[in-house]
Amino acid sequence: MFGGGNMQGMLKKVQKMQKDMEKAQEEIKNTVVEASIGGGAVSVTMNGEQEVLSIKIAPAAVDPEDVEALEDLILAAVNEANRKAKEVAEKKLGAVTGNLKLPGMPGMF
Repeated sequence: MFGGGNMQGMLKKVQKMQKDMEKAQEEIKNTVVEASIGGGAVSVTMNGEQEVLSIKIAPAAVDPEDVEALEDLILAAVNEANRKAKEVAEKKLGAVTGNLKLPGMPGMF
C-alpha cells in the first residue's frame, strides 16, 4: 500500500549506514595524530576525538627569558594537531555519509 518493499530497502540502507557510522566513530576514537612545530621544539599528540594525549617540549625550547615564544609554539602545535584530528574524522565519516553535512555529527564541520 505504501511501497513496503521500497521502505524495507531504505530501512536496510539506514541500518547499514548506522553500523558503518559506529565503525567509523570507533576508528576515529583509536586514531592518533601528531603535530610538531618549531623544528621539533614542541610536539602534540592527540586522538581522533581531539583529546590531547601528550605534549613534548624540547629542552632547547625552554628559555626563561622568552616564555611567550614557548607558549606560541605550544598553541600552534595544539591547533595543528586539532586540525589533523578533524581532518581524519571528516574523511572517515564522509566516507560513510557520502560527505553530507549532517547536524550533530562530530567531525562534520
